[in-house]
Amino acid sequence: MGCLCLVLGLLLAASMQLHEAKRYHEVLGDERYPGYMREHSQLRGWSSDENEWNEELYPVWKRGDARWRNSWRGGRVQAVLTSDSPALVGSNITFVVNLVFPRCQKEDANGNIVYEKNCRNDSGLSSDLYVYNWTTWPDDSDWAEDGDLRTGQSRHHVFPDGKPFPHPHGRKKWNFVYVFHTFGQYFQKLGRCSARISISTTNLTLGPQVMEVTVYRRHGRRYIPVAQVKDVYVVTEEIPIFVTMSQKNDRNASDHTFLKDMPIVFDVLIHDPSHFLNKSAISYKWNFGDNTGLVVSNNHTLNHTYVLNGTFNLNLTVQTSVPGPCPPPFTTPPKPSPTPMPASGDPMEVSKIADGNCRVDRYGYFMATVTIVEGILKISIIQAADVLMPAPWPDSSLMDFTVTCEGAIPTEVCTIISDPTCQIARSMICNPVAVDETCLLSVRRAFNRSGIYCVNFTLGDDTSLALTSTLISVPGKDPASPLGTVTVALIAVGCLAMFVTVITILLYKKHKEYKPIGKCPRTVVTGRGLSGFLTHAKATLFPGTQEKDPLLKSQPGIL
Repeated sequence: MGCLCLVLGLLLAASMQLHEAKRYHEVLGDERYPGYMREHSQLRGWSSDENEWNEELYPVWKRGDARWRNSWRGGRVQAVLTSDSPALVGSNITFVVNLVFPRCQKEDANGNIVYEKNCRNDSGLSSDLYVYNWTTWPDDSDWAEDGDLRTGQSRHHVFPDGKPFPHPHGRKKWNFVYVFHTFGQYFQKLGRCSARISISTTNLTLGPQVMEVTVYRRHGRRYIPVAQVKDVYVVTEEIPIFVTMSQKNDRNASDHTFLKDMPIVFDVLIHDPSHFLNKSAISYKWNFGDNTGLVVSNNHTLNHTYVLNGTFNLNLTVQTSVPGPCPPPFTTPPKPSPTPMPASGDPMEVSKIADGNCRVDRYGYFMATVTIVEGILKISIIQAADVLMPAPWPDSSLMDFTVTCEGAIPTEVCTIISDPTCQIARSMICNPVAVDETCLLSVRRAFNRSGIYCVNFTLGDDTSLALTSTLISVPGKDPASPLGTVTVALIAVGCLAMFVTVITILLYKKHKEYKPIGKCPRTVVTGRGLSGFLTHAKATLFPGTQEKDPLLKSQPGIL
């Protein structure tokens, strides 16, 4: 009788231990998925989170547990999880986990965690070289008594579900265990300070989903949790697209205000990091909202010019055909007939379904509202003339430039004098200006030595910015001649290079009087819109210290 009670007691204890064993979904997060969803969204190589978790080898700490404070020497490890979401259903989505160690710690080439040289943290300079020197830990052969002598597989070199590490598992370098969890399934792998996985979204449920990751590190013959992280990713049946709109002379593309009678460049960017659509034909259908009709193109870039002022609603539809699951066959019940005939659908339809090679149309959509206004369309330097100087005048040259423009009337003007390459600015002046409808003005500049110069003129108003450049050759003064000769060559300068030049040397802005020609009023219009815009643009395009900009080495001054 006593033996029977002992046996029953042992069975009861074993049953309680089995009942108390944790399962993956209890450890990895609170997201639970019904069985049908887990089966429908089955991921290749992943396992059900109903499997048991080896808590003895991989202890489980809840959030807020005091043991987290001692899980890593010198502080806490943070895990950063990113993905290339959103993902078009059928494509692959990639997740990357990066571990961020406490200050002054890093991973070396052998997978050990070391202190950075000459780095001071809250505790000062460390006298130790290693945070964790895993290469000095015993080899697998030293643990044979704790494993399987026939296979040489240590009981410690297994994942939480008991599956052995890949062989060779590279224990000397791969000292972290990553467990990914989504859709009621998990995937586990070894890694260093970073781990990456990719999954197919073919069978995944559409909409936002959650990926959770738990990271363990080696700790003797066990593993200690060091970080947990989760992130939201999106699976969509619409093609993820982004559209950029740009226009020459437009002052601020982000406000969706553009100029009349000047092409706008529309560039469609399809988010397809896994190259799922590489072999698919893609069509772009545009409706610009100005009664110009539907424009169909197979090119991701397109130019369109609005010829009227106003507000317009534009729409874009992107269409392609991609591999997808075949629909179930549709069969019609056979009609009564004196001659028995098999009931079947279209043989081609059945063939396609049987072959499993169906294609599904996918669409992407973009809508925007743009405002079209008048703007400065063109600027030209039509004349550059030397100015006769009185005899006692110092050895310098004065030049008058005649500048015209088309489109809106400018309210501000900047003049930039640079080296012959138009890259190194020598001097610059910005001023408000008032001109009449003829848009004709004269600018006088002084050059105190001979040479070849690049002269840039920039005209601006509230919505537009136009520029042009000229190369001039200023000769030395001939004492025998009261007037020197000036050679002028108009050149086309790359917009980007000149834009960078304009932005940079506005830091040295000085004022010089401009005299309008003819009936232009002499009153000066107040405002600093042009210089303010360009200064803001430089801060946006060139963040960080400005001392690194070689153009800032030039000092302003009269040439």
